[in-house]
Amino acid sequence: MNLKLEAIIIPVADVDRAKKFYADTLGFRVDADLSRGGNSRIVQVTPPGSECSIQFGVGITPATPGTYQGTYLITTDIEATRADLVKRGVEVSEPYHFGPQGQTPGIDPQHTSYNSFLTFSDPDGNGWLIQEVKQRAPGR
Repeated sequence: MNLKLEAIIIPVADVDRAKKFYADTLGFRVDADLSRGGNSRIVQVTPPGSECSIQFGVGITPATPGTYQGTYLITTDIEATRADLVKRGVEVSEPYHFGPQGQTPGIDPQHTSYNSFLTFSDPDGNGWLIQEVKQRAPGR
């Protein structure tokens, strides 16, 4: 079986505000903005280089805006990504990693893939995690 993750639904309160944040601020590509009459609208955006998209809109999820937490994005350079997000006006955490004492401020000193992180939230409070992956695990 060959299955791929296509889209994740993010609950938002204001579709236009979310579209502006994801497309204009973060630079995600707008794949679709569809109104289906009445109270239905679906916007699909995709991060640059990603095969998986996110969707948000009206009438597509009963989840409360701001309750979606922990969606991962990956980068090969967490410092450059943080600088770019700050330049774009995104409130983003300082980098952290996990060491012998648990969560530790700063980037993993060995730059081990999968062990340095940033966090940020969209205007509704949906939380995102950015993880540094310099080399993928085999089979990916």
